Amino acid sequence: MYRIEVSPTADRNLNELGERIQRPGFERSRNAISGLADNPRPHKVRKIEGTERAYRIRVGAYRVVYEVYDKEKLVLISHVSRRTEATYRSC
Repeated sequence: MYRIEVSPTADRNLNELGERIQRPGFERSRNAISGLADNPRPHKVRKIEGTERAYRIRVGAYRVVYEVYDKEKLVLISHVSRRTEATYRSC
């Protein structure tokens, strides 16, 4: 079981997301993030090229970008945003 931590940026992203989209979509995003505690590399996860630990999962039109630290059993959520050209620039 991994511990999940959310960066301040991702926390802001989630708060904004909760205000913009309907509740079922928001709940789906939260459930996907919670599921990373059991399996940090779920089916259809993609490793972000050029990084050592960064991955992304798709949740509808949104992407959850995170890093996995196996030794510490930690999943650090970097940001949650709508898929655009700028989504992965800060990774």
